[in-house]
Amino acid sequence: MKMKNRDLAVSSNLLRVFAHIERNKDDFVSRLLDYLRHPSISAHNVGIREVSGILVNMLRRLDLDARAIPTAGYPMVVGRWGQAPRAPTILFYGHYDVQPPDPLEAWMSPPFEPAVRDGRVYARGAGDNKGQHFAQILAIESYLKVHGRLPCNVLLLLEGEEEIGSPHIVEFVKANRDLLKADLVVTSDGPLHDSGRPIVAHGVRGVAAFELRARAANRDVHSGNFGGVVPNPIWTLVHLLATMKNADGQITIDGFHDDIVPPTDSERWMAAKLPLNAGDIKRALGLEELDAPVQRPLADRLMFYPTLTINGFHGGYGGLGSKTVLPHEALLKCDARLVEKQTPDHVLAKIKAHVKRYAPDVEFIQLEAMLPSKTPLDSPFSHIVHRAVHIGQGVEPLVYPISGGSTPDYVFTKVLGTHAFVVPYANADEANHAPNENIKLDCFFNGIRTGAALLEGIGMAGLLGGPTANELH
Repeated sequence: MKMKNRDLAVSSNLLRVFAHIERNKDDFVSRLLDYLRHPSISAHNVGIREVSGILVNMLRRLDLDARAIPTAGYPMVVGRWGQAPRAPTILFYGHYDVQPPDPLEAWMSPPFEPAVRDGRVYARGAGDNKGQHFAQILAIESYLKVHGRLPCNVLLLLEGEEEIGSPHIVEFVKANRDLLKADLVVTSDGPLHDSGRPIVAHGVRGVAAFELRARAANRDVHSGNFGGVVPNPIWTLVHLLATMKNADGQITIDGFHDDIVPPTDSERWMAAKLPLNAGDIKRALGLEELDAPVQRPLADRLMFYPTLTINGFHGGYGGLGSKTVLPHEALLKCDARLVEKQTPDHVLAKIKAHVKRYAPDVEFIQLEAMLPSKTPLDSPFSHIVHRAVHIGQGVEPLVYPISGGSTPDYVFTKVLGTHAFVVPYANADEANHAPNENIKLDCFFNGIRTGAALLEGIGMAGLLGGPTANELH
């Protein structure tokens, strides 16, 4: 290490890459805009194969071995640079599919006509996830342009189905273990902290989604002529819900909490350092109180406990004025966020049994699911990843033992047995999944620098002979 950059010692090799990034900012933004012009909406099967082909060509121009590999759904794009046989391998995961852009009238500019305003790029996919994985690609390109080779081996796995629940990724990873063998995985998805500080998450909660459908008469009926006689499916679901979670916020489904592994002392200590403030949440969302149980610490709610959420309740009349109708059917959509070592199959089986016990005529429908994932805080790559983020973004990252959301990280930690980290690059107000999705240009450039610093850090770990995740397993 020879020089200082952003209060950290940075090698001259990496400083030269940073200088290249600085010189090429305009070109990088122009290319990002071009990439964002191509729709790739997995929910509608719009543009998926076109964009997978664009990515393959993009990676091949960097001299990566790249191809789009078919699945039972949409293709997985895999790129590899493997010319450092004694060095570790880092796998960058991202997804090239995007959310539908609706409602179109709420966009200030068309969602697939990228616009730069006030230091941000506005377009569908700008933050979630095209802008973030394109930053990784540009980091690889920049290092190759400056030095002719990379300091470590690199894999890119870009999925086309993340926005519809990643239904085929586990089968793909199981079938391609050798192709995807890596020492660590870094996913850049999601937002930075509200303060603008970068984040490194060592895990994610899982998710198990389901529907409950109640039916009674074969049609809606008059609430006066038939009220008190014909069963109301909305009341059926209301009474059922009351048996699943009580007013104190406790989930009361038998067996729901089986197999949960409590957080370690180090995870609790790390969580306690995070700038999580209940008052800030209440002020931002206009709340008087948080959800029950009020005595549970905020970090525990966001990381270490499972949840049971009603996503939607549908039934009867919801239009203007009144309509004295007794509906004949009602629908609930729910999800449960899961923690280590809960599994969707076990939790959904317990919920299904609970429904059968308390409301046997209610139909239970299982939807998408993901396992939780966790990488130890003392992973041999933790310091390398944390330091690379600090170098690339100029601020020490906040370290989350677990992120409250869900991504398919489990395919790396549980199927491949690889340590995995989530390192978001997008601004906290990226409006992902909403109109006017955006990424700040500063965040985009910081992401490119962070990707380059990760390459350098992993390469240096190989030179120093440090243990790899594969060796530890």
